[in-house]
Amino acid sequence: MTDLLRIEDLHVGFATDAGPAPAVRGVSLRVAPGEVLALVGESGSGKTVTARSVLGLLPDTASVRGRVLLGDGTAEPAEDVLAAPAARLRALRGTRAAMVFQEPSTALNPVFTIGWQLTEGLRAHGRGGSRAERRALAVEWLDKVGIPDPATRVDHYPHQLSGGQKQRAVIAMALALGTRLLVADEPTTALDVTVQAEILELLHRCRTDFGTAVLLITHNMGVVADLADRVAVMRAGEVVEQAPVRELFAAPGHPYTRELLAAVPDFGSGPRATPPSADGGTRPGDGTARPCDGGTQSVDGGTRPLDGEARPVVRADGLVVDHPGRLGRKSFRAVDGVGFEIRPGEVLGLVGESGSGKTTIGRAIAGLTAVTGGRLEVFGQPTDRRRRPAGRIGYVFQDPATSFDPLLTIAGSIAEPLVVHRRELGAQEIRRRVEALLASVQLPRSYADRYPHELSGGQRQRAGLARALALRPGLLIADEPTSALDVSVQARVLDLFAGLQRELGFAALFISHDLAVVEQVAHRVVVLHRGRIAEQGTTGQVLGSPQDDYTRRLVAALPVPDPVRQGRRRPRPVQEGVPGA
Repeated sequence: MTDLLRIEDLHVGFATDAGPAPAVRGVSLRVAPGEVLALVGESGSGKTVTARSVLGLLPDTASVRGRVLLGDGTAEPAEDVLAAPAARLRALRGTRAAMVFQEPSTALNPVFTIGWQLTEGLRAHGRGGSRAERRALAVEWLDKVGIPDPATRVDHYPHQLSGGQKQRAVIAMALALGTRLLVADEPTTALDVTVQAEILELLHRCRTDFGTAVLLITHNMGVVADLADRVAVMRAGEVVEQAPVRELFAAPGHPYTRELLAAVPDFGSGPRATPPSADGGTRPGDGTARPCDGGTQSVDGGTRPLDGEARPVVRADGLVVDHPGRLGRKSFRAVDGVGFEIRPGEVLGLVGESGSGKTTIGRAIAGLTAVTGGRLEVFGQPTDRRRRPAGRIGYVFQDPATSFDPLLTIAGSIAEPLVVHRRELGAQEIRRRVEALLASVQLPRSYADRYPHELSGGQRQRAGLARALALRPGLLIADEPTSALDVSVQARVLDLFAGLQRELGFAALFISHDLAVVEQVAHRVVVLHRGRIAEQGTTGQVLGSPQDDYTRRLVAALPVPDPVRQGRRRPRPVQEGVPGA
């Protein structure tokens, strides 16, 4: 059988001010017709550089040697992408191989309709006949990839489609040209769990219905277990291990592969967090039942006596939040009649799809969004825009890159809450506290004088956690704090969060769409659906035995990082001739 893709001894380096920087070192891979090969590894391992080399999409600063051979699945000779002239390279793109990018919004032109962009690809490659025939083909392929009402959506612009629909449109553009190989670079990373499941189902269909092979780049091992036939593991630009998917998960041979798999949250293994006592006076999960700070509960760096049943840190009753309309449009109800509590020392997980109201609730608790109706109490006091509980709440934002002032050092960013709210502290004391906070999140003291762009994503998120804890808050709000992180970095951040929460005893609202992460850190879970609570209870009850249909759909949509278990949840047809199938 002729391979669709064969990469032979690929080396890629980039020219920098400090000299050549190697990114890929001696990579050799192959993809057979109808096969799904997953390429996994941490950020910076060379996955995306390898994927882009398949289509000749590397920048001019790249120096490349080796061979990248694209075949068509027949006895016809394969062509070397690296040696192909520009005109031939344009002909190969889209027909023999096509790229599906991580963020579909950046892959689509915002000023042209979906239909125009799909038909333009057909026209450029001499496919589809007349304009009317190309439009009919565009509607047909939008229908095949599962976009509802394709005859109408063909005239929509990208911003009028959801993230999952945009990703489907990009896949339709590739399939319409008859491509034999999809190069999918993190195609589900930015999607909710249910939308991710839909895209995974579509990628399954690409193989079974259209015979398309997939080179899948991902750090989500659940996606690998669900979709891949074989796995190649990259580290520091090199492939350290290749194996059929079941063999790799069952008996990883390389120490790095074992480390990578050990870092994956295993959904379904049960909650790890130990609930705090009813009076909030114990530090959850440390195996001891003792009061925090010698018989007092720490709140905002101060204390209050424990008096039996502790007052909730947050209490919402019939909470309503409306977002005002713009340009004459009606207001939008983001949160509708929500009620819950966060108790002292407790981690409450808030889960749901994008648009369910999770972040809006977090911002309302922090006083950053006005409450429209109902009642919201924080530390026993009603909260609104005019009465923010300043200094008593720490906030960890989803994107660590944009949550720091690029002109401030890490020390300056962490010190800012101390400067604003602890004016009695001198410069030396502030510096001492900053260094202590860096140590608490396992960052070297020398990082204090670095700027945000000099830290990795995981390091920036740890610095964000240090800043959020600067004032020793009684409540920490963490909004998708691990969504942009690799699995091993995510594991370190989660362990750090859990350790600090046990040590300091703060309450926390942990917002996430990743049920496996929430299962690991939360004591109780609230499931949001379209601004309302679908279900709430202990983590084991809600995620282990969900009662609401929506919660059951969320749980069923999450791929588990085990090919055997995932295969039982979603049986796959055996592909004849596919290695590892």
